[in-house]
Amino acid sequence: MTPKGCLYGLSLGPGDPGLITRRAWELLRGEGLWAYPVRKLGGDSFALDIVQRAGLAIPETAIPLCFPMTHNPEILARHWLTAAQRVLEQLEAGRDVCFLVEGDASTYSTFGHLARTVTTLDEGIRVGVVAGVTSYQAAAAHLGLPLADADDTLAILPAGYGIHTIDQLLDDFDSLVLLKVKPLLGEIVDLLERRGLLPYARFVEKVGCPEERMVGDLTQIRHETVNYLSLLLVHNPNRPK
Repeated sequence: MTPKGCLYGLSLGPGDPGLITRRAWELLRGEGLWAYPVRKLGGDSFALDIVQRAGLAIPETAIPLCFPMTHNPEILARHWLTAAQRVLEQLEAGRDVCFLVEGDASTYSTFGHLARTVTTLDEGIRVGVVAGVTSYQAAAAHLGLPLADADDTLAILPAGYGIHTIDQLLDDFDSLVLLKVKPLLGEIVDLLERRGLLPYARFVEKVGCPEERMVGDLTQIRHETVNYLSLLLVHNPNRPK
């Protein structure tokens, strides 16, 4: 019997090809089949773009897997199942599959949904995760700012939890990493202004990419429609201890 292949979550970092780890590079150059996420069939893949900018050619056998931008659980479940079935066909034929992941495969990644669906269909499938650099780690490094120092506390959350939650967490943690800030950016800027925290906040868009942008004065982008790949780093030096 042919041994089943392994499904790898291949973390590529947030955009800079130089942040691809040696382990990820080895797998990219190996015999495993590439699979990569797209928002719609025929659309672009940010994860694939990172690898291309690293100088690697896309294998003709690479498989695009569609994961649409929606919160509808029925639509998402249907696409996860379709993607898992395509991947499982290759795994059960004995071939490793490397799913390309922007950022880190363990952090707010589509890979977790894919891996769970695949292993639900076949419990015998092995899953491996190759760790990667997250967008907020890269952003802090580019800004020269520590995410946490000494006994500081740090919270990482999607901004979609809402302004009330963000307001509360500013008093509970020394620093916040706010991901996916696009829909609430103006409201977050207003909150930080009311609390006198604008000098301690930084906006970063598409970190590590050629289009990377960093903004210190958030009032300049209060009413701007920013890229989906945007985040805020916020420190509260006045947090009650």
